[in-house]
Amino acid sequence: MKNLTNTCAALAALALLLTGNPSAGATQGGRHLSETECRDLAATKSNAPKTRSQHRSELSALSKAGYNPSPWHDDPNYPADLHAAQRRVDHWFETECKASQSK
Repeated sequence: MKNLTNTCAALAALALLLTGNPSAGATQGGRHLSETECRDLAATKSNAPKTRSQHRSELSALSKAGYNPSPWHDDPNYPADLHAAQRRVDHWFETECKASQSK
């Protein structure tokens, strides 16, 4: 029974470490997206084929927004969690990237 308690406590601690702080993705300036991510996300809004860098930036932004693709492909919240992360990234893009471009 003691091993089970220790295992449960360790798993809970590991889960907290893996999920992290939701604000951990934000940079020190209070921004969520880097200049590179802003540039690449702006480029993906066009119908041009995406580059590898643009794919990486998009995945990085989605990850910062809380999306974590399940390696077991059995996520019960898919695609709702992906759509929620995409809405968050779109909001960040509108508020952060477009604001910095207009300066």
